[in-house]
Amino acid sequence: MSRRRVGLARIHYEMASKEQFREAGNTLAATEIEQLQSQLGLFKANLEEFARKHQKKIRSNPAFRTQFQKMCQQIGVDPLASNKGFWADLLGFGDFYYELGIQIIEACMATRHINGGLIAMDTLKSQIETMRGGHAQAINEDDIVRAIKNLKPLGSGYQVLDIGNQRMIRSVPKEFNTDQSQVLAIAQAKFYVTADIVIQETRWTKERVETTL
Repeated sequence: MSRRRVGLARIHYEMASKEQFREAGNTLAATEIEQLQSQLGLFKANLEEFARKHQKKIRSNPAFRTQFQKMCQQIGVDPLASNKGFWADLLGFGDFYYELGIQIIEACMATRHINGGLIAMDTLKSQIETMRGGHAQAINEDDIVRAIKNLKPLGSGYQVLDIGNQRMIRSVPKEFNTDQSQVLAIAQAKFYVTADIVIQETRWTKERVETTL
């Protein structure tokens, strides 16, 4: 057999081997995907059973509710994705976070003339708890953060900010922030501006000034 034929045969053999490896790899990948989907299906079923068993505790205990939400995230389940369906019927998450979102808006609007649209998380939580009354379902900061995320599709401009060691909520879109207009006016009058000058002129908190600048 000529060297050329041997070379061609070797090439055909290597190509056939690569094709076999590719097919074997595809088969293995498909098998792994099926196994993963099966495992996820089992996890979701167990999660639903867990939710049924601990339904009252999930609703009444904010810390327990937060841990449950994290469990959901780990397997790609979003109980807040829709107001309809299993999760909404069982836990009422849709209605709960919708109502909380409305209360966040009301509390922020009521204090905007005081804080310029920047409110501390603990202050907001305290005001919302007062609005909800003593017999309402308890809430924590995680609930407020999730409710604010649900407001994003509305283009409301609500945002959670971490300033130093304090968590704040900004309820005014940055481009429409009245505080920035006031700082600009101070800068125009004095030809320059610093955080200390703004604090002296406005009596604002340090966090409010830092966010504005």
